[in-house]
Amino acid sequence: METNDIISLARALGAAIQQDEAYIKMRTAEQLSEEDEQLQELIESYNTKRMMINIEASKADRDDEKMQALNKDMRRIYAGVMSNEHMKAYNAAKREFDEKLQKVIGIINNSALGDDPETTDPLTGGAGCSGNCSSCGGC
Repeated sequence: METNDIISLARALGAAIQQDEAYIKMRTAEQLSEEDEQLQELIESYNTKRMMINIEASKADRDDEKMQALNKDMRRIYAGVMSNEHMKAYNAAKREFDEKLQKVIGIINNSALGDDPETTDPLTGGAGCSGNCSSCGGC
């Protein structure tokens, strides 16, 4: 098989990934999060507080009470962001997609190390890895 064939197969895999239900679900949840004005305002407020904390922290005469108040506000805003229904849906969909993508990457990596692509376990290392790193001599 030529290099161009492998690249073509990688592009086809990329296209297949973008057609996968987990990918579509993640992208839909991402779009809904981006369209949620309340969520976007919370994210903007969070980023502003974080920037204010960084500015205050870099001062030679920083005000510890102000830092505590800013941190408290930032944690409150963060809780609001994370409790938003669109953000929760996006995080769940992203986690599902990431798990699937890690399996795909694991199969490719293990196969490149000599494992049988049909039987390799994407959750362990390749080339006959037992999953127990203490006995590993390196791949």
